[in-house]
Amino acid sequence: MRDWLVHIKRSDHASLQAQIREALVSAILDGQLARDEPIPSTRKMAKSLAVSRNTVVLAYQGLLDDGYLAARERSGYYVSDKALEGTANPRRSESKAASGSGKGATAWAHRLRMDPASQENITKPLDWQINEFPFIYGQVDHTLFPLAEWRDCARQALGKKWLGNWTNDTWAHDDPLLVEQIRRRILPRRGIMAADDEILVTLGAQNALYLIVSLLCGPGTRAGMEDPGFPDMRNLFALHSQQVELLPVDGQGLKVDDLPDGLDLVFTTPSHQFPTTATMPLERRMALLKAASERDFLIVEDDYEFETNYVNEPCPALKSLDDEGRVIYVGSLSKTLFPGLRLGFMVGPREFIAQARALRRLMVRHAPNNNQRTAALFLSMGHHDALIRKLHRAYRTRWEIMGEALQQNMPDAARSPSFGGTAFWVQGPKDLDSEHLADVALKRGLILEPGRIYFGGRDKPRNYLRLAFSSIAENKIEPGIRLLAELIGKERA
Repeated sequence: MRDWLVHIKRSDHASLQAQIREALVSAILDGQLARDEPIPSTRKMAKSLAVSRNTVVLAYQGLLDDGYLAARERSGYYVSDKALEGTANPRRSESKAASGSGKGATAWAHRLRMDPASQENITKPLDWQINEFPFIYGQVDHTLFPLAEWRDCARQALGKKWLGNWTNDTWAHDDPLLVEQIRRRILPRRGIMAADDEILVTLGAQNALYLIVSLLCGPGTRAGMEDPGFPDMRNLFALHSQQVELLPVDGQGLKVDDLPDGLDLVFTTPSHQFPTTATMPLERRMALLKAASERDFLIVEDDYEFETNYVNEPCPALKSLDDEGRVIYVGSLSKTLFPGLRLGFMVGPREFIAQARALRRLMVRHAPNNNQRTAALFLSMGHHDALIRKLHRAYRTRWEIMGEALQQNMPDAARSPSFGGTAFWVQGPKDLDSEHLADVALKRGLILEPGRIYFGGRDKPRNYLRLAFSSIAENKIEPGIRLLAELIGKERA
């Protein structure tokens, strides 16, 4: 029998017997006590609460009569089956303690300084893998991942040789081997040269973006971001600033010529515009940097799919072209390894990185050391490079299959990503409600991502879809697109 503690208050509002009963009923119905789990004996409970044993006996007897407890000879009292099946007598006092809804309960609404729970966010089914056609973004195909190699790196990382590296609290410091691998193997591919103290490891790119916004945005900060764009970033800005500007995009990404005056910070996804997949050409990147210099604003560059280029030669990252230290670069290892790893990084001027490191320490100290060292070994032993080559081959094939399937079944609905990436941005008929379509499609095993969530403002178009191919098998793409076209036809009929 595990230890279990009951608290009662000695007051005139309820007898000790009633309080014991209420505490036990609440524990049973709230799932704190499981089926057939023994509860403390009357002697032990009386001693724990410093009450007479007779008081406890009477409370237990009432629970026996109402079906919450079952007595076993020479064994004690147990939670009864009736209690968990909902057939016990409901005659009891409602528990208020756990929910904080009793008399004098704390009113939370006026105490909270922000309300993130009310914001609209992207939602995706957790059981996406059971669906036949998972066109879901951000997940990986487990058949492509080199599990044996990752397991070997994890085994080495957790060995005695590096015991101190992953068991110690390293305060604000990162794994030096992972920082070295990011600096030597990842950043040069994007044309970025950085020193160790200009790199910070984060709990995914999302953690990096939160740190950046927390340090650079306040109520009076005028922040600009692409529209359509990354909903999480729009929500982050909204939590910190009341002046969020939605910046239009076209087939070449963010429209630099349309930037309003007075911006303090601009968030952009130049390699794969999120979600349209448009790639910002070099000329426009240079124009954006020039505008930042002349108008004195900073740039946050989210290079969220920096390794998924298999179509054309990539343009250099904005950060690699930055001569004034105005660009903060954010990357993630999730798209090539796996999203559950939660490892990302940012690159910026050392003065800013020092502040971000200090803030991260207050939040989480550092990313888990065992994960950092495993990822570092995976990179250093060449497994990451081999995985990238494997993903490029698989994604290129899926990209071609999906492009052909869309053209055959939904002509002119989507443009092929010019740089790579793992998704298509699809525009349906003007009268299409993609959210209703997604609900209908899910019943047929087809996971779609409605596009309305990516737009800010009031009049959000509802006829866009985002279709990803990173986690769907090749032979399921064409049938899935065919089913999608069929469902759209029925929706419009």
